[in-house]
Amino acid sequence: MTRTYSFLSKASTRGLAGNGAGRKTGMVVLGAVGLAMAGCADQSGTGTLPAPQEPKAATSHKIGVLLPLTGPNAALGHELLAGAQLALAESGAATAQGPSQTQAQAQGRSGALQMDVHDTAAAGGASAAVTAAVEAGDGIILGPLTAVDTAAAAPAAQSASLPVLAFTSDVNQARDGVWVMGITPEDQVERLVATARKEGRQHFAAFLPDNPLGHALGNGLLASCRDQGLTTPTIVYHTGSAASITQMMRELSAYDTRKADAQPDGSAPAQTADATARDKTLPSDLAAALNGGSGSVSPSTDGTAQPAAAKLAPPPFDALLLGDTGLGLKNVIGALADSQVSSSSVRIMGPGLWAAFASKLGALKGAWYAAPDPSSRQSFVTRFMARNHHMPRPLADLSYDAATVATTVARTTSRGYPVSALTRQEGFAGVDGQFTLLPDGRTRRALGVFEVLGNGGGAKLLVPATTKTSVSG
Repeated sequence: MTRTYSFLSKASTRGLAGNGAGRKTGMVVLGAVGLAMAGCADQSGTGTLPAPQEPKAATSHKIGVLLPLTGPNAALGHELLAGAQLALAESGAATAQGPSQTQAQAQGRSGALQMDVHDTAAAGGASAAVTAAVEAGDGIILGPLTAVDTAAAAPAAQSASLPVLAFTSDVNQARDGVWVMGITPEDQVERLVATARKEGRQHFAAFLPDNPLGHALGNGLLASCRDQGLTTPTIVYHTGSAASITQMMRELSAYDTRKADAQPDGSAPAQTADATARDKTLPSDLAAALNGGSGSVSPSTDGTAQPAAAKLAPPPFDALLLGDTGLGLKNVIGALADSQVSSSSVRIMGPGLWAAFASKLGALKGAWYAAPDPSSRQSFVTRFMARNHHMPRPLADLSYDAATVATTVARTTSRGYPVSALTRQEGFAGVDGQFTLLPDGRTRRALGVFEVLGNGGGAKLLVPATTKTSVSG
């Protein structure tokens, strides 16, 4: 079973309608009257300033959920809600909505947990939804869905010490108290670079689309090469037609220099007299074969011998990261062939999105991508279908994982969701394998490395999934 990974960024996303991209979260300002009262609070000399009270959210086990439940993204929102509800049901927790939680439940003295759901597509958007969650005394937030909504909800949640497990894959939203639950392009690249480095690859480059996904992959490559002691990679972001892609690939691969170096004058190798005489008596295709593919001649469509391109030296990199899909990828594959960049000398790598159509990547046989092991998901799919009577969408995995974090921490702590418990070293058991919440807001997920088989064979798991990316040496 293949997976499709959504890159939910601040840019527009396919299949997701924008939801209040221009909203800004207001700031609460202490007025002059409040300042005056604070200054006069202890002038009698006998009173004392009241101790600051811990926000209600810091002690509650109530689970807030922020999702689009109306509007154009309602179907996806309800799908993620179903994933979270499944996790709570399997933990034995209640999923009742509304302010009916007892004080005993809020303080963790009961096995039941309450899910408090807020619609980010309603009036006020994600900002109003998180404010309602804070006022309801929620102890943790699952969601929102997009990077835009996460950015809108984060300030109020942080002010209330309310942890946020967002369903975006935009690593730019990761920060203190806000975790990005999606499988980020940066994590995929880190896994690929570590594996390629272990294979002996030392010189990395990237040829990427000039869009949010492309830049996320590029940033991931820069960071991974830096962290793993490799030279700074050369990165090209392309736009435009197939012709411009071909030209930009030639520049990246130093095609003109390699072509000039093939012969002192840049021409194809000259044939010896014996070879010339022999070739006159042989069919053109057999003559080309006997010449060892040197490019002396090649058959044309009308059967006549034509000059063929000389075999060039490898490009100035031994690992190349791509990021295209669809027509863009087709044009890039054509450019690779034109520039003589082949898997015999270069390890081609790509995004986890390739998992959805690996059987169609015959031209990239031997290429790698990083993704969770799909076999890990089978049990979740079976349980989800038994409860909801349809196949789960891939994003339902994230809401299930987030709810698993909440229920696991609630069982092990008496009050709230402390950072130390959320970022515990052993991590959590997720739909696609083990994952760990890092203190900086990123989520480290178990990713395997897959190799494209070609000939419609899909891909095979080359390196088992693991959360460890470092290599020795």
